[in-house]
Formats: sequence, C-alpha cells, structure tokens
Amino acid sequence: MTPDCDLIKNAIPLYLYGELSAEVEENVEAHLEGCPSCAKELAVQREFARGLNEHELQPSLDLLVECRRSLAAELGNQEAAPQRKWLAAVWDRVFGFPVNNFRIPAGAMAMFALGWFAARTPQFLPGLGGGANQAGLVSTVRSIEPDRAGRIVITVEDAQRREVSGSLEDGKIRELLLTGLHEESNPGVRVESVSVLKDLASSEDVRVALLDALQHDPNPGVRLKAIEGLHEFSYDRQVRQTLTGVLMSDSNPGVRIQAIDLLTSRHDDSIVGVLQSLVHKDDNDYVRLRCVRALQDMNASVGSF
Repeated sequence: MTPDCDLIKNAIPLYLYGELSAEVEENVEAHLEGCPSCAKELAVQREFARGLNEHELQPSLDLLVECRRSLAAELGNQEAAPQRKWLAAVWDRVFGFPVNNFRIPAGAMAMFALGWFAARTPQFLPGLGGGANQAGLVSTVRSIEPDRAGRIVITVEDAQRREVSGSLEDGKIRELLLTGLHEESNPGVRVESVSVLKDLASSEDVRVALLDALQHDPNPGVRLKAIEGLHEFSYDRQVRQTLTGVLMSDSNPGVRIQAIDLLTSRHDDSIVGVLQSLVHKDDNDYVRLRCVRALQDMNASVGSF
C-alpha cells in the first residue's frame, strides 16, 4: 500500500459513477492496474453498487436533492487543512493539478453515499425516505435545449449524468422541465426551462409554475420569460392579481414595465389606482412615464385618488 492509495480509494466512488475527468480517470485506472489493494477496494465498491442497482425501488427525490445540495455546499466551503499539505503534494504529483481543484472530504463522500443509498432504498429509512416519487432518480437538471427534430434534449444527473429527449407531449419531459424551473443552484437552467414552458401555459400546472417563478425567482431573466408565457392569459384573474403584486414590489424595472404592458393590454379600470400610485412612488423614470402613458390611453387622470 502506497501513500497514493488513500487518494485513489477516495476517488473510487466518483470513478464508478463517471464523475471524474478523462485525464483523472486514466490516472486512477493506471494506479489500479498496479495496486492489488486498491483493485480489491474497487471490486468491493463495485459489487456494493451493483447490489443497489438491482433494487427496482421508487426513491425519495427530495432527500436525494437535499443531499446533493448539501454536498455541493460542503465542497464549496471546505478549507484545506494545513496539516494535509503532504496530501496536496501527492495529489499534484499523481494527477497533475492542485488538490484544491478536486477535494473529496471523507465526511462529504459519506454524506453523498448515505443520501444516494437512502434515495434508492426508502423502505429502510421510513423517517427520511417519505413517499415514493414518480419522477424517478432525477436530482439535478443541467441543461435544456431543443434539437433540430423538434424534440427537447435535457441533461440530468442521478448518480451520474445522462440525457433524456422527447417531445413536449411526453409527460416525463414536462416533469423534467418543471424540475428544472426549480433548480435553485443554476439560473441558466431555470431560464432554459421557462423558455420552453412558456409555450405550454395553456396547461394549468405549467401556468401555476410560471406564476410562481414570476413571484419568487431571484433571476430577472426568468421572471421576464415567465411574463412572456402569461401573455395569452391577461384576462385570467389569478394572472392579473399576480401581475399587480409584481408591479408593486418587483425590484427590476424591466419586469415592472412588462407587467404594466400586460395588465394594460386589456381595459381594466381596477388598475387605475395602482398606476396612479406608481406615477408618484416608483423610483424609475421610464416606469413612471409608462404609467402616465397607460393612464392617458385609459382616459384616466394622472393624479392620485
């Protein structure tokens, strides 16, 4: 057993699930060929993973998502301990890049393993697993894009990254799009999700998701796309109530302007008071000017009640 073995054994779980770069994977394989101890450890972990994969069980999506987010936070916050400088030197020598670029704290790895195992076998952890989730093992949506054939191609991660493709009529694709809309750590995926979902707003579940994104998503690009998807529903009472709230509270002037345009696309005297209030209170000159023009188009006074 060599000093490198600890590094290799820590990397084995990621190696098994395809989470290593091609260069690091080659170095791990080269070490395994010449080290019986690490090769034996690989066989043990591979057999364990094979046993888990044989269980056709419904996982708890919420638990797996939470564990992966906790892992990401742990990896992001972990500070290299001064007494482990020798480890950094060994890693740099073996893999050719600093250990700071690829830290695998034992506690974080244990948390990943526990979360993955619990998600695959919820009946053994009734207090954690919760009910079965029909969405399967999907924990993270990484990218969404249409292809030339008119299908939607979605890259997702379970224990490892994979692609799922299909039409917008495919229920699984719709579920993944809605999952992507709530991917807190990746605003790009949320924008991609809402860009596709905005064309499906005739479905109530999608419309509710767009309204939720409009009210709560921290990214203004997502909120603007959500408004686009709601354009055909400017008559809907719930949509108008949400837009009015956004107009009064959203921090982004572009979002507020789009809300004004959608609210005033139909004549509605009930919004006159809101527009008059914004003329005097909004901190953006263009928003105030847009309110004045809207009031003039409605033959309403610019003054407040």
